[in-house]
Formats: sequence, C-alpha cells, structure tokens
Amino acid sequence: MSDCRIEWLDGEADLAGVMDVDRESFAAPWTRAMYEQELLHTGQSFIAVLRTPAHPVAGYCAYRLVLDETQINNVAVRVDCRGRGYGRALVEFALEHGRTLGASVAMLEVRRSNAVARRLYDGLGFLEVAVRSGYYANPVEDALVLVRNVRFLGSNPTA
Repeated sequence: MSDCRIEWLDGEADLAGVMDVDRESFAAPWTRAMYEQELLHTGQSFIAVLRTPAHPVAGYCAYRLVLDETQINNVAVRVDCRGRGYGRALVEFALEHGRTLGASVAMLEVRRSNAVARRLYDGLGFLEVAVRSGYYANPVEDALVLVRNVRFLGSNPTA
C-alpha cells in the first residue's frame, strides 16, 4: 500500500471526488449539503481522503468525534480501486485519529447484506451490538450496529 497516502479533505475538488465515490458506492449517497454541514463542525467532524497516483480521491472516510466515541459515518473506495486494502487503511486511520483525540470506542452501522464491509469490520475487531430494523432505504434493510474498543489499537480489540 505504499502507492497511497491519506490526507484531510482539501477544497472543492476533493469534495467533488468524495461525492463521486459516494454516488458509485451507495444507493442513497450523501448530498453536498450534508457534507457541507459536516464540515462546519471543525474539530468534531473529519473527512480523510485516500489518494493514489491515478486518483486524487480513490476513497474516503467521514467520521465524527462525539464525547469518547468515534462515529464512522461513511467509508467508500472507488470500484476500480477495491480489494487493495484501502478501505481497511481508511478505517484504521479514523480509529487511530479518534483515539488520539480521546475516543475509547468506535461505532458504525452497516447494511446486513454488505458482506464485504462486514468482513472488513470483523477483521478490525468490531462486534455486533444491536440491529436497527429498516434503517436503510432503497432497498429497506436492517443496519447492524458495530462497536470496537480503540483504547488498545494493535492489540486485542475486545480487551
């Protein structure tokens, strides 16, 4: 993965790239207004952008810090860049950044049918703690609520 780097979202071109990845990845992508609203919360909301030589925005992770919790809102990678560990790198970046800001846990929701994402999160030590029935639309589907301890990154995540 030496061919990529993760940086903070920087300007209009990056936001347009994030929205392109969103449209390619999600049935109900976030709108520009939703991202702009997130960006108003400096110090609480973050968008990390993964860059490769071929793509200024190959993927991204949008998350926020709420008290001692890193809430991962969106993680997505361009279709032609998947399967290279970029999603994992983005989530690990968010977990570590949140930990340095005082987070002790991380939380996210994932579609029940999203087997690829569920394998990623399972491999990172996330555990299912709840189900939100009918949480997603287009199609209607349950969300699995996943949580991970981040106090001891790199060691047993359930410790």
